[in-house]
Amino acid sequence: MKKTLLQINVEANYGSTGRIASEIGDLAMTKGWDSHIAYGRLMKDTDSTTYHIGTPFGIYHHVAYSRLSGKHGLASINDTQKLISYIEEIQPTIIHLHNLHGYYLNYETLFRYLNSSNIPVLWTLHDCWSFTGHCTHYEDVGCYKWEKECNSCPQKKEYPTSWLVDSSKNNYQRKKKWFGSHPNLHIVTVSNWLNQEVSRSFLSEHARTTIHNGIDTSIFKCTKSQTLRTKFNLENKYIILGVASVWSGKKGLEDFITLSKTLEEDETLDLIGLKENQIKNLPKNIIGIQRTANLEELVSWYSTANLYLNLSVEESFGMTTAESLACGTPVVVYDSTACPEMVTPKTGRVVPKKDIEAVRNAIHDIKIDFNESHYAQCREYVAQRFDKNERYEEYLSLYDQLTQPVPNKVLQTHES
Repeated sequence: MKKTLLQINVEANYGSTGRIASEIGDLAMTKGWDSHIAYGRLMKDTDSTTYHIGTPFGIYHHVAYSRLSGKHGLASINDTQKLISYIEEIQPTIIHLHNLHGYYLNYETLFRYLNSSNIPVLWTLHDCWSFTGHCTHYEDVGCYKWEKECNSCPQKKEYPTSWLVDSSKNNYQRKKKWFGSHPNLHIVTVSNWLNQEVSRSFLSEHARTTIHNGIDTSIFKCTKSQTLRTKFNLENKYIILGVASVWSGKKGLEDFITLSKTLEEDETLDLIGLKENQIKNLPKNIIGIQRTANLEELVSWYSTANLYLNLSVEESFGMTTAESLACGTPVVVYDSTACPEMVTPKTGRVVPKKDIEAVRNAIHDIKIDFNESHYAQCREYVAQRFDKNERYEEYLSLYDQLTQPVPNKVLQTHES
């Protein structure tokens, strides 16, 4: 009988988690599975069968409810009930959850159904939202209340923003009730760091596997561009690059600005993904570039740069770091969350977080010590550990493991 995979995520083939879901679905179909993706927000064409959860009005309502009540993930009841009807219609062999936050799904309604069904459920955690009372990350503010019980949230106004009410304690208790009690849930974490965090949470009793995110090494490869250097007047410059989809303090924007004061004459600091108003407020010695949807252009930047800086203090994996390494460019990262996991002395440097002097020294070390053999080792390191095809094969192997029929227990009888 043909197996059916259903993945649930906020996006389908859009953004990092959406692409991961789509590519896992592609591989599953080559193995003879039917692949379905139920999504809530944005989608690009994918070969998997898609189901759009809810409507734009439903999302707006969920946003408003979340802003006013602080209870994110607890609106969209009717839309989630319709999703359950879709689940019963396609009868999936396994359900693979990704990001359930994003103003599109009612997690209580979904888990009430999942907890009473016999469907194996795998949940890839791409952040920390599943085991906190509010936030997706907490390292920047150093809050670890989630280890016991969230309350008086210091990040109430961070995503998912609550304007008025601090519902972190109530949210925590609800998540613990529904996520912690599923009888057949397998957790996947995308880094060793996140696995350690989950081990201290109410999800710790569930079986866990770490599967790092995968990089498409056929796309992210060294393609240096003299045209890019000419276009931005970067000939003979030592290019120090930073990339983010959304630049904020947590992504290290202020640290980049501070670092710019230390640039040497032959160095240039280039940041991709900034908004227009952010670019206007940059120091003159930082080149600001808006987010590009052109993947070839992004790869050219990674490849042409001499060094990549990830000054984020909160990374569940660090996709841009891996992408840079795949293009043969060494990296400097903070010793925070998952950032150090893909850095070795041969691929870059790990420095104490927020220590700009240490960043400056690391740049100097790489600038002086690294040569072409180091750049090749950056590429090799990613190819051996983070190739997407190998990582997605791990998911398919896990699907097969979780959907194996449980053998009937042989009852032993003893004659008296």
